[in-house]
Amino acid sequence: MSRVRRPFGAAVALAVCAAAALTSGATGPAAAAGNDTRAAARQTPDEPSLTGAAKLKRKPGDDVHFAFNAHGFADKARGTFYVSHHMGKDWGGYFKGRIDCLLTGGPVAVATGIVTESHFEAAPGLPQVGDLKGKRFGFTVLDDGKKDRLGYSWALDGLPEKSVGPCQGSAPFETLEKGNYKVHHWMPSREATKATKG
Repeated sequence: MSRVRRPFGAAVALAVCAAAALTSGATGPAAAAGNDTRAAARQTPDEPSLTGAAKLKRKPGDDVHFAFNAHGFADKARGTFYVSHHMGKDWGGYFKGRIDCLLTGGPVAVATGIVTESHFEAAPGLPQVGDLKGKRFGFTVLDDGKKDRLGYSWALDGLPEKSVGPCQGSAPFETLEKGNYKVHHWMPSREATKATKG
């Protein structure tokens, strides 16, 4: 059976290239547009975020990748996630979806998302993964420089079968082989929270 692979790293690479182009010292209309964009960004309210893509540290032939582009506070969060897992030449697949909750605390982010698409190839003697569409899964990331860690809500299930509540994940127990995650911490002030509730 053919392996299912998605170039999720390409989106990260494109974002880096676009950022480099905006700051390369261009002149003329492009530079003016860049200045307008930066001015608008300075006026945008701060918010938490979790971004990046990485491959987990596993034994050879066990390839696991996670990518996130999540922004916004709590149940107002938005963005996407992507997970792929392949073992050997025959078994593997991916699932992806939309972020529906994000909380940060210093270098740690906890996010959840609803699966909008999934596909796994079956292989004899390996786990059968059903359709995951519509289920909510949780992710926890520790942004620790070159020692980032990641956890996921199905750590004890073996397979992502059970949905969790918004912003619920596990301890970040996995280590990375390559890649990087960036957590931007932000919380609303207590005054703003009280005003919202009032």
